[in-house]
Amino acid sequence: MFHSKIIYFIIFLLLANCNVKKASNIHGISSLKNKSKNIIISKSNKNDVKNILGPPSVKSNFDENLWIYLESKKTNQSIYKLGVQKTIRNNILVVYLNDLGIVSKKEFYDINNLNKIQFSKKTTENIYEKDTYLYNLLSSLREKLNAPFKNKN
Repeated sequence: MFHSKIIYFIIFLLLANCNVKKASNIHGISSLKNKSKNIIISKSNKNDVKNILGPPSVKSNFDENLWIYLESKKTNQSIYKLGVQKTIRNNILVVYLNDLGIVSKKEFYDINNLNKIQFSKKTTENIYEKDTYLYNLLSSLREKLNAPFKNKN
């Protein structure tokens, strides 16, 4: 009798967690590919881009005229995969603006061609030595800021 209750409970849990429609998590701009078609090179400006896509997901720290929009969609796989999610969509739109705020170029990458993005192999060199006065001063300040407050009675 006890074993049959456990079996019924397990069957109930399985049925309660089964869905005809799989749950999806969408991050970023939905329908990015379709919306990006409304951005016209040499015609659309930064206000048009904001009206179509909203504010950029990422703005370059080095170039204010480089805007990046992201879209990611993940869906739960079957119950046999124990809730592991599979990436269905992973889109990136890179919008280049000229100095007047007009779109000069746009590049769209989807899950199939993300490997075409070229990353810089350059590295930033440290311009300070650990034994310099400035390094010691900043380290000392950091330690004092991170130290717990002492009660003065």
